[in-house]
Amino acid sequence: MKPDTLVCLDLEGVLVPEIWIEVSQRTGIGALSRTTRDEPDYDKLMQGRLAILAEHRLRLADLQAVIATMGPMPGARDFLDALRAQCQVVILSDTFYEFAAPLMAQLGRPTLFCHRLEADAEGFVSGYRLRMPDQKRLAVEAFRSLNFHVIAAGDSFNDTSMLGAAHAGIFFCPPESIVKQFPQFPVTRDYAALGAAIRAAAPV
Repeated sequence: MKPDTLVCLDLEGVLVPEIWIEVSQRTGIGALSRTTRDEPDYDKLMQGRLAILAEHRLRLADLQAVIATMGPMPGARDFLDALRAQCQVVILSDTFYEFAAPLMAQLGRPTLFCHRLEADAEGFVSGYRLRMPDQKRLAVEAFRSLNFHVIAAGDSFNDTSMLGAAHAGIFFCPPESIVKQFPQFPVTRDYAALGAAIRAAAPV
């Protein structure tokens, strides 16, 4: 690929499992399994999560203990390594640095733009700070303004503005409900197909 090709990938659902679903399964709190696949309003989703964490007295350290046992999706590290050998890659995610560190280490520490959590003196999650609203789309637009050819891939509602802002947007393993709402984006179901779609969208 040409050196000015830049690929922007979502993290959860593309390279690693959904963190909140893992937390839900490990804690037995079913309400924490809701993700951006279920709720397109990110603030509404996060306020609901914060309320559930407070109700069940879960600290940030409790969440981090679950995440420390997680790993990338099968084949994700090989896919990412091969992609980074061909072009520049940036991970654009709505997760939090306080969650992502052990997972990024397992992925070879690619560049990650995401958000931050706030915790009180007792270690309870008290809030969250967005890097900026709609940061995925704005990051892609900024990269385009720097004359990068941007290809983006994601799996959920909160990725669609990023996919639309890129020169080419690609779905990776999205739910059918989202595919029906956004038929303009090609759908891939495995890393071989995603890699082929990225190469096809790259300038020659």
